[in-house]
Amino acid sequence: MFTGIVAGLAEVSHITKKDHLWHVELTLPEHTTEYFKVGASIAVNGTCLTLVSWQGNRVCFDLMMETLRLTNLASLKIGDRVNIERATRFGDEIGGHLISGHIHDRAEIVAIDTPANNRILTVEVKPQWASYLLPKGFVALDGASLTVGEVQNNRFKVYLIPETCKMTTLGYKKVGDTLNLEIDSQTQAIVDTVHRLLRTGTLIPDSFLAKEDL
Repeated sequence: MFTGIVAGLAEVSHITKKDHLWHVELTLPEHTTEYFKVGASIAVNGTCLTLVSWQGNRVCFDLMMETLRLTNLASLKIGDRVNIERATRFGDEIGGHLISGHIHDRAEIVAIDTPANNRILTVEVKPQWASYLLPKGFVALDGASLTVGEVQNNRFKVYLIPETCKMTTLGYKKVGDTLNLEIDSQTQAIVDTVHRLLRTGTLIPDSFLAKEDL
């Protein structure tokens, strides 16, 4: 599990492309390598990846075909920067919200506004994800825990402070760029449960009723 508090930016230093599998090497900031070990889970642009090797501040991951199909990691090039976060340990502060690192889909930046000392992204998702976006709810974009602003149909806004722009990829993204989207799991569970119960015509599933009530 992760919390969506990005530890910093890593640079793509090498990519080896095979059929349905990429081997990617990242160069990390020195302060982010603590507690790393082979087999550890690291979120790269919000995608939970397994650390397969590391030396100093260089780490390597394998991207399988499903990861390449679903996430923006398939568009990585040498020199690109990515968000990184190591898995949360028991006792760590949860400053964002709980994130699994299992990406639901890619979202597209359709507008960027830059009022003084702020950066506002308008993001569009596919229609099937719109019901999980609630004003003041949570969403993870490229692994960064963010609060949802205004929502209109399948578009929503996120408001970024200067620190978020400095510490994450969101500070240099452009209109048309894609972001890895992870919906808040608690919101998804509640919305799906309500929709399912409404479809069946009852707000109380049969499994919760005592036999004498049936």
